[in-house]
Amino acid sequence: MKVLVLGGSGFLGKHIVRKLIEDSHQVTVFGRQADKIDIPGVKTVSADFSDTLSLSESLIGVDKVVHLISTSVPSTSNRDPISDIQGNLVNTVKLLEMMKQSGLKDIVYFSSGGTVYGHPQTIPISESHANAPVCSYGVVKLAIEKYLHMYSDLYDFNTVILRPSNPFGPGQTHTGVQGFIGTCIAAALSDNSLTIWGDGSVKRDYVFAEDVAEATISALNYQGSDNFNISSGEGVSLNEIIELVQQETGKSITVNYQAKRDFDIPEIILNNEKARRLLNWQPSTSFTTGLSLTVRNALTMS
Repeated sequence: MKVLVLGGSGFLGKHIVRKLIEDSHQVTVFGRQADKIDIPGVKTVSADFSDTLSLSESLIGVDKVVHLISTSVPSTSNRDPISDIQGNLVNTVKLLEMMKQSGLKDIVYFSSGGTVYGHPQTIPISESHANAPVCSYGVVKLAIEKYLHMYSDLYDFNTVILRPSNPFGPGQTHTGVQGFIGTCIAAALSDNSLTIWGDGSVKRDYVFAEDVAEATISALNYQGSDNFNISSGEGVSLNEIIELVQQETGKSITVNYQAKRDFDIPEIILNNEKARRLLNWQPSTSFTTGLSLTVRNALTMS
């Protein structure tokens, strides 16, 4: 199978690309930093998502598309929602039009399990839960989902939407505005302080990156169109993560607790029963095992 992976040079994308290569698929990675990917056998196209010519050429001869590109993150998307719409929604609709014109109809899209639902009415959250996102990132992800459903209904696209919780794993060790575990590990290893918005009791569902890669393979083989939560089904608080990272690294982390932000939802845990049943997928790596592997990788790289 020839697979075009949009955003395949990022943390999660690399895990997915490696799995595709292991399974003997032909992979092309498209993105601004595609040339930095160091996985043998991968073809790369270094271009911006808005570069329609490069994107159109990259679709030639492809069997299926995996779309991971996002130009924004949840915590900052509300600062510039117009840019969020133009960079993600508009460019994705352009992609769908190019696919339609080229006769390519199979796409796996990475949406967001953490933002499209908004404030949960029930825990764990299933795919049938109401969608009421409270940040532009979630609104745009949901809008893209709606367009995917439209192309499925009108043009017979096979659109599999994955809503991952919070992927983590080896390679996620940089500081930044997204990926708390990577930021936490980096703070421990560099003896820097860690800022937390709120009291650290916020709980999230974390899923190991290699498990997400396995889910992607299942999604590529799925016949039809649907959306799936990809998650561990269990919640871990920020304070619990800090404690575990300190134990794994043997380092003490200085934490600066700041006022809670309006868009921070106290608890988000996703129900993954539908993916278990229809994709024949389930997470195989426990949180503690995954965290240990992630810290071990970070120690070897430091």
